[in-house]
Amino acid sequence: MGSQVQATSWCRDPGPIFGEIAPEIIEDTLIHLATENEQYLSELSDQAGCFKETQIVEFIFLLSEKWHLDQSARYQAVELLERFLIKQVEQICKSSGGNVKSREQGQGSSWSALKDQIYDTFVLRLVSCIQLASKLSLHYNIVNSDTALKFLQSLKYSYTKQELLESELAVLKTLRFQINVSTPLAYVELLLEVLGHNGCLLPAKPLHQMCMQLLDFSYLTRDTIYDTLLKIAIENSTPSKLQVAKFLTVKEDFMLLAVGIISTSVFILNPGQWKQVVEHLNCITGITSQSILEFSYAALKHIAGSTTPQQRYRSCGTNAPENS
Repeated sequence: MGSQVQATSWCRDPGPIFGEIAPEIIEDTLIHLATENEQYLSELSDQAGCFKETQIVEFIFLLSEKWHLDQSARYQAVELLERFLIKQVEQICKSSGGNVKSREQGQGSSWSALKDQIYDTFVLRLVSCIQLASKLSLHYNIVNSDTALKFLQSLKYSYTKQELLESELAVLKTLRFQINVSTPLAYVELLLEVLGHNGCLLPAKPLHQMCMQLLDFSYLTRDTIYDTLLKIAIENSTPSKLQVAKFLTVKEDFMLLAVGIISTSVFILNPGQWKQVVEHLNCITGITSQSILEFSYAALKHIAGSTTPQQRYRSCGTNAPENS
């Protein structure tokens, strides 16, 4: 590990401090995140999620851990890479006169050709996204060019420092320098703050740690969890292509992901308070208790396969969806 990482690793932030933010700031931030989320969903690309495959996410997570980056940076890097690659695909399609929707129309070979064009610089762009994400958290470790080049050289790439800088610039230009996007972790931490402000007496530190673990899990098993959630929502084990397409906004909804992560974490750590927390999350975000329940069920089904919120709801005398 480079000296830069060794020199700064001792000063890493131990984690967020809850209960110190003024109510008006909490309210303004919640409105801002909700608006940002709605705008993102309204402009959602048909290709959203294509570059959040498990292997890609795992690569970013492991590399972020190797470079001692904070949790937020790893999610930021995943989102930056996803948005950059989608823009790149759209630009390639536009310049070649193609249609980015050809994949859905059965032209798999066209999509394959596009991915081949991206392949050669994929690892370089991935590293650049991690570098940019590290620079957004100035009080943490910043991945400098020497560290990045050393890693790329270990994979037998022969990039120069100039090419590395040009790669960062290419990502920035493609995204129009709009790289400081909110991650699901920001939504989770804000909602935990709101819950505390509203009187939910929850153990902040262990709950936050559990949320981060489950957020990692949800990124790494994204398709599996949301596939289960879709089947629950439509009450059918074989969704149509149209249903899958319409469900994309659910998969990309950061607010839903955040409330689902918090709900699931509370169910694991403090099941006696779970119902109350779900009701609070419903009031805060407007997301129905049923939707929160279904997300927690889908997540827990793949975490443990044991007692789920469905059974907990039944024990409280509340109806829950029937799932096989």
